[in-house]
This record gives sequence, C-alpha cells and structure tokens, in this order.
Amino acid sequence: MWMRLTVVVSLLLPLCTQAAVNVFACEPEWAALAREIGQERVKVTVATTAQQDPHAIQARPSLIAGLRKADLLICTGAGLEAGWLPLLQRRASNPAVLTGRPGYIEAASVVKMLDRPASLDRAHGDVHAQGNPHIQTDPRNFIPVARLLSERLQAIDPDNAAAYRENHAAFAGRWRTAITAWQQRAVSLAGMPVVVQHSNWVYLIHWLGLERVATLEQKPGVPPSSADLAKLLAQLEQQPASAILRAAYQSERAASWLSERSGIPILELPYTVGGNAAATNLFTLFDDTLERLLELRQ
Repeated sequence: MWMRLTVVVSLLLPLCTQAAVNVFACEPEWAALAREIGQERVKVTVATTAQQDPHAIQARPSLIAGLRKADLLICTGAGLEAGWLPLLQRRASNPAVLTGRPGYIEAASVVKMLDRPASLDRAHGDVHAQGNPHIQTDPRNFIPVARLLSERLQAIDPDNAAAYRENHAAFAGRWRTAITAWQQRAVSLAGMPVVVQHSNWVYLIHWLGLERVATLEQKPGVPPSSADLAKLLAQLEQQPASAILRAAYQSERAASWLSERSGIPILELPYTVGGNAAATNLFTLFDDTLERLLELRQ
C-alpha cells in the first residue's frame, strides 16, 4: 500500500512543483494581461494599484524582492516609471530584467504614441519625451502588447510555448470581438465635450472621439492654481462640458471646486484594472468605463 502511494506521489510531484514563470508588472493592466496570456503558468507580482499614481511610488523591500525573483518584467515605459523603476532594477540586481534585455518588456515600444512634445522643458511640467504614456485607456493598444508578451513568454519558457500561443490566440479573438462591441455601443459618445484632470485620458478620448475642451492641470503633474481654476471656470461658461474625468488615485480638490461652481458633474472612471469594484479584469474595465460614460448621454 505504502509503495503504491509512493509511486503515485512521485509521478505527481513534477506536476505539482513545476515552477511558474515569475512575471513582475509595473501596473495592474499589464498584470491582468500577463494572467490572460500565461494563465496558470505564470505567477504575477504587481508594483502598483489603481489607487496609486504610477508616476511615483516607493521602491519598497517587497517590490525589490519580487523583481529579484522575476523572469519577466513588463512596464508601460515612455518615462512613466522613470521616477522609481531604475532604482528598483538596481537594488534587485537581476540582470535578466534590465532595460534592453529579453526579460524586459516596454509596452509603449509597440504602440503608436500620442502627444509627443515638440520640445522638452521641465518648466512645462511632467513632460514625457516619447509621448503620452497612459496607453492603457485605449483597448486597441493591448493587441500589439499581448503579441509581444506571448512571444517573450514562449522564449523564456519554451516547453510551454504551444500553450502561450493558444492562450494568446484565444485572448486576441475575444478581445477583438469585444472592441467591436464596445465601439458599436459608444457611437453616441463621439463629440461629447469633457474636462480632464490630467492628460491620462488622451488615448480614451482619441479612441471614442470625445472632445477635450479643457484640462485642470495647466502643466502636467502640477496642481492648478486658484487663478488657473478661475480662468477655466470662465472658459467653461462659454464652452460647457458634459463631465470632468478623473481617476481614483487623483486628488478630488480641484475637480470638486470646479464642479461645484460650474455644475459639471465629476465622472470617476476606473482608469485601470481594480479602479472600482466592477473593473476586475481587462474586459470589465472597458465595460464599466463605457457604461459610466453612456449614462451621461441618457
């Protein structure tokens, strides 16, 4: 009897102890994408949440330890994590995931970037040389990133390459179908005027054809002054907007001031996976985003 159990356990042990690919994601959207492509073959650590500003986080010991064990690092890039990722990489001392290595994926490198600055001047605020890095608010941008992620997983874990290819094909098919459905639902949103708190909605606006009539931050990353808000209020009296768009991690102060005086409602969108109770994965992220925007049209 004991011999039979020993044989069974020995046969099952390789399956139970098979190491997953350790993926370290800088933002929740890339963690969610890694789970879609990797399924049970990946173990994902994510550095930030939807309640945190991805521009600025602390290189905590837990994150250093997570990156030290990583086989693959996926981040937005384009300067979004410039304030903390290089420090994290240095302290983790993991050559496999250094910038430029096969174990590092910069999502922005395969996406058409918007808002590339004509000139670089820190006096203009938090300006990104490669363009606006908030690429995850347009679902179409996930298509090339998913392809690249699948390719890198296949290279890192060739024994399971077929599974990654199949997972990617399944995700890509579902995702393209979802994009078509979202775009059909969103037809009425074209031309809807909005105010944004920060320039992190550029790709969403471009995708849906919204009209950005004003931005609370006159300089990216710099809170508006009282004079800025007064000027903006006067502008909106002549050019009204349907909503003030903000993300959960952003301060409510300026948006609330403007909303109280203009009568324009604040619309908090999930921005990324985990941004609210409904946005639990990539599909529900955009389901909820559209539902909230469409409520303004009713």
